[in-house]
Amino acid sequence: MRFLSLAGRNIKEIYRDPAAVIMGVIMPAVLLLLFASMGQGAAPVDIFTVDGLTPAVTVFSFGFLTLFSAMLLARDRESAFLTRLLIAPLKATDFILAYMLPFLPVAALQIVVCLTAGSLMGMKAGFSWAPFLVVMFILAVACIGIGMILGSLFSVNMAPPAGSLVVVIIGLFGGVWMPLKQVGGIFGAVGYALPFAHAVDAARAIVKGAGMGDITVELYWLLGYTVLFFLLGVFFFRWKTKQ
Repeated sequence: MRFLSLAGRNIKEIYRDPAAVIMGVIMPAVLLLLFASMGQGAAPVDIFTVDGLTPAVTVFSFGFLTLFSAMLLARDRESAFLTRLLIAPLKATDFILAYMLPFLPVAALQIVVCLTAGSLMGMKAGFSWAPFLVVMFILAVACIGIGMILGSLFSVNMAPPAGSLVVVIIGLFGGVWMPLKQVGGIFGAVGYALPFAHAVDAARAIVKGAGMGDITVELYWLLGYTVLFFLLGVFFFRWKTKQ
């Protein structure tokens, strides 16, 4: 529990610049409204319905967690602040946890905003919320884990474009804006080799009435990648800081 003091400091750093957090929370809701309007008009495709878009856009919003967490870690890693902390009795795992946990409230806010926007636009409300939240929080941790990897590997100047690339990858290969199973080819192969499409499929299935037992395969994919990203974040942080 030695990392909690550092986690508290990181929470203050996150909310010291609320504009970035607001963008990461509000922009997905704006995209949801835009594409849901398309679904009612010129593009009446199932994935562009409110029920199809709301879980997908929630997944997409977590790309901003990758971007923000990478920027925070990269900035601190190059500053005197983290240099001084490296002499403290903290392990690399403690540092990574201290930088991951403060972003979970942001993830919760993103979920609430996206679900509220979807509900106001007529999203089905009678699905099981517990499996939905389980899927979302597992993926949120995975995306923050990617941010830890990028923040450990890249400089403060390179972390933002690297994080932005992850946002693009989630949109393209997560099945957020197109049905990967119908598209197939390279998009389908790459998409289902990554965790994002599995999260989108699981969340959409839950909204349609599926339970935890119906998304077991998707959960295995998500859990496996989440553990992998966390371990890689610890490894690269230790490597770059010689912890």
